[in-house]
Amino acid sequence: QVQLVESGGGLVQAGGSLRLSCVVSGLTEDDYRIGWFRQAPGNERTGVACISTTDNTPKYEDSAKGRFTISSDNAKNTVYLQMSDLKPDDTAVYYCAADRRITSWCLWAGAKYGMDYWGKGTLVTVSS
Repeated sequence: QVQLVESGGGLVQAGGSLRLSCVVSGLTEDDYRIGWFRQAPGNERTGVACISTTDNTPKYEDSAKGRFTISSDNAKNTVYLQMSDLKPDDTAVYYCAADRRITSWCLWAGAKYGMDYWGKGTLVTVSS
């Protein structure tokens, strides 16, 4: 059974930092894309960053570039999202997800058309 468990969310002031973790278990193949997505109240879920487990190549949504870093520790089966210079607009539930399709699909289509597996999310609240 595949499980993705997010942690690390919380309340932070604008300009602050948080590191989210996603522990992945149960995948029977090594070739997956792991993505971070977010959904704010009243908004659709959107991709934030995705990474390939084979070559660690990341892709970022525009608002995340320069502020967020996605990384993978394959030995710990964990994918991280380091977030800095957080803004109130970053407030959302953050989800991690896994899929076998390419990294670009993960980032730009995964939220709308679905990923193979999803976590339950962790709430990030950024106060002004």
